[in-house]
Amino acid sequence: MTEKITLILADDHAMVRKGLTAFLATAEDVEVMAAASSGAEAVAAAKEHAPDVVLLDLFLPDQPAIETVRQIKKVSPRSQIVIVTSHEGDEHVVPMTQAGAISYILKDTTPEDLIQAVRKAAAGESTLSPRIAKALVTIVTRARAIPENQLHEDLTEREMEVLHCIAEGLSNMDIAVRLSISDKTVKSHVGNILSKLYLSDRTQVAVYAWREGIVKK
Repeated sequence: MTEKITLILADDHAMVRKGLTAFLATAEDVEVMAAASSGAEAVAAAKEHAPDVVLLDLFLPDQPAIETVRQIKKVSPRSQIVIVTSHEGDEHVVPMTQAGAISYILKDTTPEDLIQAVRKAAAGESTLSPRIAKALVTIVTRARAIPENQLHEDLTEREMEVLHCIAEGLSNMDIAVRLSISDKTVKSHVGNILSKLYLSDRTQVAVYAWREGIVKK
């Protein structure tokens, strides 16, 4: 008998967790090691079990998915991460793949296709839902058409303020205090900045800001 694919899943809805766990248990070659309800729980489970695959909901209540992906890859580099979401927008696709997710599928994916995506992820192969794949092509085409030094023109005034703070090396908490907004709002702005600039972390944002002269010494 071949070795089973070990898996953890993360979703903040108990019914979804139970449903996925029950369904995945029907696959003889998949073993669900843990079910998490938050990003932090997913990271802890990944650290404990070092699973082959992580099924990760795009929107968990405690932290941005991109941060959860990075943390999981840090504590368990071997784990392949599959983003599962009902959100069809294209703004998260590139940041998630840059952060380390191997696949990005929609929740209306058939059960059979979900199992296949898990198996492919375990084998190091990616899966994109057709509508997401189409969005990704659009993103890449658009990115190529826009000179890199003009990408920040899509940032809102508030996002530009957050970008300046990042370039100064401020933490999310420091940014929240300076701009009189919540930490959660800061995280949302940071995620939007990463998406719009096609960057994967805060360091790259800071480098971009200094290189493009958005902030000056």
